[in-house]
Amino acid sequence: MSEHKNIPTPHIAANYGDFAPTVLMPGDPLRSKFIAENFLENPVLVNNVRGVNGFTGTYKGKRVSVMASGMGQPAIGIYSYELFNFYGVEQIIRVGSCGSFVEDLHVRDIILAQGACTNGNYAMQYNLPGTFCPIADFGLLRRAAEECEKAGVHYKVGNIFSSDMFYDDAASGMQWAKMGVLGVEMESAALYCNAARAGKKALCICTVSDSFIHPEENTTAEERQNSFTAMMKIALELA
Repeated sequence: MSEHKNIPTPHIAANYGDFAPTVLMPGDPLRSKFIAENFLENPVLVNNVRGVNGFTGTYKGKRVSVMASGMGQPAIGIYSYELFNFYGVEQIIRVGSCGSFVEDLHVRDIILAQGACTNGNYAMQYNLPGTFCPIADFGLLRRAAEECEKAGVHYKVGNIFSSDMFYDDAASGMQWAKMGVLGVEMESAALYCNAARAGKKALCICTVSDSFIHPEENTTAEERQNSFTAMMKIALELA
């Protein structure tokens, strides 16, 4: 079956060709709208199913899209799968927020997720005889690090923890820090799995919004939505 026959999907109302080859993917639909309105020229709304804003416009003359993923691996698993497999998208760059486990990563610093640990079962669907390690595309990762250097942004490259739980009864998050994991979010592992399976590219860029070490620095929902512009610019330069 042609990929064109699978669209519109149950979750995306766009037509084939409405999305650019590169899609920035924040979790928050309002962050998607903020990026489109503040960084893209002539943005066009191409999806709004369930209020999940998707826009396509241009940045420095190049066509680029931005669409929200929602929260958690099941949500980004659906949207990234459909973009990769039905809409011809070649690379997805997650622009999200995360909590930091590290002393020298403060609020508004950036984590480039080289790999994604997880307590979720997303990769079980592939029926692999072992443990799959979801990792970023190295080309995107290397270029993102270069853009951070150019922008003078404090960043670290390493593992991130994609948790299926925000409210963790066992409070197990910090246990990952002993293995050098930099921080926690909820989406990257599924995105990396989908990219690997589809033969496409993905990278997670996360701005630290909360710190387990410096809780006095933690940001508000409005600040997370509107103020993480350094990360947004870095992701757009990759496009």
